[in-house]
Amino acid sequence: MTGAGTPRRGLKRRLADGEVLRGALLRMPSETLVEMAGVAGLDYVVIDCEHGPADTVPLQRHLTAAAAHGVDVLVRVGSDEPALVLRCLDLGAAGIVHPHVDSRADALRAVAASHYPPWGGRGFATYGRAGRFGTVSAADHVAASRETLVVVMVETRRAVEDADAIAATEGVDAVLVGPADLAADCGFPEPGAVDRLVARAHCAARAEDRAVMAIVPGVEAGRAAEARGARLILFNTAQVLMDTFRALAAPGTTDTPDAPPDAAGPAGGPRLPS
Repeated sequence: MTGAGTPRRGLKRRLADGEVLRGALLRMPSETLVEMAGVAGLDYVVIDCEHGPADTVPLQRHLTAAAAHGVDVLVRVGSDEPALVLRCLDLGAAGIVHPHVDSRADALRAVAASHYPPWGGRGFATYGRAGRFGTVSAADHVAASRETLVVVMVETRRAVEDADAIAATEGVDAVLVGPADLAADCGFPEPGAVDRLVARAHCAARAEDRAVMAIVPGVEAGRAAEARGARLILFNTAQVLMDTFRALAAPGTTDTPDAPPDAAGPAGGPRLPS
């Protein structure tokens, strides 16, 4: 989004500077989780409008909450949805995650939907939230829009086979392999087969100096993905929460033989009011 004064470094600039960025995949409605992600210090969130509601009024509220806490927002849209891409970017999204990019032609359409001419075909307007409601110049708005992050998703065997051309497409910034869709497309083979396809797509991305985004179920998997070269670590919040809830619900979770559950607060101090 076009900012006032000196703009902070966005995701695209931070990736160019060599940072590893950590984010959370969220589905609407989840404004509180957006705020919690910011308070916790995550770098970005991905709002899923492919497998979740694609309502732009709630999305604007999520973007506003994120901005209040200095968190960038990427939005995952449906396949080939330029109209939704335009609305998300007008609302101030920092970038778009494009699913089911199976070829260079698909990648070109994703880039075109995400950028103004001459880079793309996005309809131009400054009077929305991204243009600070018409208070910035057209030149400044265009310059800010060039920081839009374009993430393409490789989710089929065909896409893996064309991964070199997809990653080489000008305007693609990052590649995310969707392991679940890839496994489904391949008929749910043994895990090693999918792992090899994922590695092939990641290799193609790195060869073109595109950032690898990796969706992971938790901290240890995130560390492993980073060790393999991923630059955008994306925690699957639904899985993180379900694993946490299952652990909390497991027998013995609340066994506290040394003290009654309500007897002490953090670090053995007095119990605080809730």
